[in-house]
Amino acid sequence: MLAMLRTLFSQMLRKPFTNLFPVKYAPKSVNAFLRDVDNGRKKMNPPVAVPPGFRGKIRYHREKCIGCRLCTRVCPANAVVFQERDKKIRYHFFRCTFCGECVKACPVKALEFTDEFLSAAYGKD
Repeated sequence: MLAMLRTLFSQMLRKPFTNLFPVKYAPKSVNAFLRDVDNGRKKMNPPVAVPPGFRGKIRYHREKCIGCRLCTRVCPANAVVFQERDKKIRYHFFRCTFCGECVKACPVKALEFTDEFLSAAYGKD
């Protein structure tokens, strides 16, 4: 019991190891933000390295897209929607389950997974 109380009080007096999230004023580049020093201390802890084949946010290369709509047909969550007016797709991140079916189905590799995993935000989009 005494050891548990000692651990509890010692942790209460330390700064948290994790970053507050989401960052209120998110920087454009996390790497540049990590290098910025505030009174001799880093403002953020470095992000965790992701393993190979990680399914992060999906990047859409609009210039590669041929409008075949294969990605819209295989998406189980309807996160990929074809826009008739622009003849391109719209990717709804908040619907995505990161299954990877759209990335596999794309014949011209217009969709790809990134290593970006910071997805919390205040807005729905």
